[in-house]
Amino acid sequence: MGKSTRKSVLTVVAIVVSMFFILPALWILIDSFRPNLEIMSTMTPVSWHLIIPEKLTIENYVALIISDRFDLALFNSAVVCLASVAAGLLISVMAAYALAVYHFRGRNLIFAVVVISFLVPFEAIAIPLSQLFTDWGLGNTMIGLILPGIGNGLAIFNLRQFFMGIPVSYREAAVIDGASEPRILFSIYARMSGPALVNSALLIFLGQWTAYLWPLLLVSDNNLQVAPVALARTFGEHSASYGENFAGAILLSLVPALAMFILQKTLGNTSIGSGEK
Repeated sequence: MGKSTRKSVLTVVAIVVSMFFILPALWILIDSFRPNLEIMSTMTPVSWHLIIPEKLTIENYVALIISDRFDLALFNSAVVCLASVAAGLLISVMAAYALAVYHFRGRNLIFAVVVISFLVPFEAIAIPLSQLFTDWGLGNTMIGLILPGIGNGLAIFNLRQFFMGIPVSYREAAVIDGASEPRILFSIYARMSGPALVNSALLIFLGQWTAYLWPLLLVSDNNLQVAPVALARTFGEHSASYGENFAGAILLSLVPALAMFILQKTLGNTSIGSGEK
């Protein structure tokens, strides 16, 4: 088999395999614009009507936003995520800088605790933690939704490893010039860590954007409920709206997809070697 033939075969195989991943997402997207009754009728027998609708409508999106107040839930999720990213990134940057630059007694122990913190499943501590938050008066509050997301051990680990790759001579030169530690952190380390900052911000953002168990345990007020929980309520005990559920899934997945699209240039545009973009 020649090189060109092998390349063609591998290309065909890659396309076929990718279709298995694309088709379910495409089906959900199409069904979000399909009338609810038509969704069930096209399930069996399998035919082209499964992905080629007879009628397109936006009634699922309208019903989801107006009747189920999904727009308010999306707004709540956006507020929680943006606040968590702002506070969490600031805390993570400072913690990572301390663990990467300073040599003090117990540094390795603290770093080990940070690593363990993101290895332990959040579900294991969610119930006792929600009871503590309720006792502290943080139930049914935005602060209660935000606080667990700002302490992200994986973001600290990611930034710490990146900071350790920055030449020590940069910091030594800044100290000789009389720069303070906050200025060294934000003017040198943070500016040179674009990819790590973006990656850590996305870790915090996605953790909060997709959170389901914690809001379910902590919040009972519908006006404070976040999007994943609001989406789950499109399935009732005796009825289910697949069209609205698919529409909500598309809206939920659209936000992180757009964030990745906007930030993809930032991921590769920072050079440690030069310290310039």
